[in-house]
Amino acid sequence: MSQPRQLDNPLYRLLRNEDIAGFNKQRPQEGEIDLSSGDFRGIDLRNLNALHINFTDAYFRGTDLRGLDLRDAKLDGASLAHAQISGAYFPVELTADEILMSVNFGTRLRYRTK
Repeated sequence: MSQPRQLDNPLYRLLRNEDIAGFNKQRPQEGEIDLSSGDFRGIDLRNLNALHINFTDAYFRGTDLRGLDLRDAKLDGASLAHAQISGAYFPVELTADEILMSVNFGTRLRYRTK
């Protein structure tokens, strides 16, 4: 597991600056967007189009994720410590207990295996 870091990626910089509309406009329409191990602490990501974003090992401490559809995002190993998650959709592979443990205690998300 890697430490969260500032990414050298123009799309990441848009998110860090809370320019969600700019991110949604500039994001590629196809393929995965790799933002793995990114540091997203304390930013407002509401209205983000999270389709096919790889947030593996990302750090979301205190981030506003309210209302996001994260069902097609990769969140394995991400931490949601004290994030605001009301109304957010999560991948079906993540149990409610797993999400709550991450929000309450900062544990890294682990996908349920079949």
